[in-house]
Amino acid sequence: MNFITPAYAQAAGGGMNDLAIQFAPFAIILAIMYFLILRPQQKRQAAHGDLIKNVRRGDTVATNGGIVGKISRTLDDNEVEVEIAPNVKVRMLRTAISEVRAKGEPAKE
Repeated sequence: MNFITPAYAQAAGGGMNDLAIQFAPFAIILAIMYFLILRPQQKRQAAHGDLIKNVRRGDTVATNGGIVGKISRTLDDNEVEVEIAPNVKVRMLRTAISEVRAKGEPAKE
């Protein structure tokens, strides 16, 4: 009496090939996520890093809190002084700058 059907006997042979086929959709999804989500985010972070590194006196900037002002001076690598109203200056971190609205004139030496 034969207890093993021909269908089971045929399926027992290709274990590693079946495993690769099962994991292929996950690999494709991860690749799509990398190119659609992670890579553009890394580019935005690098562009924002360049933006805040290159701000200088006279630039009009907007902060993460929504305040718009003009940079009156750079204090160090981490802080700038921003004039938000006539004779009102605020010290703030460079990382709080969300965008540069207008570039100012180059500083005179």
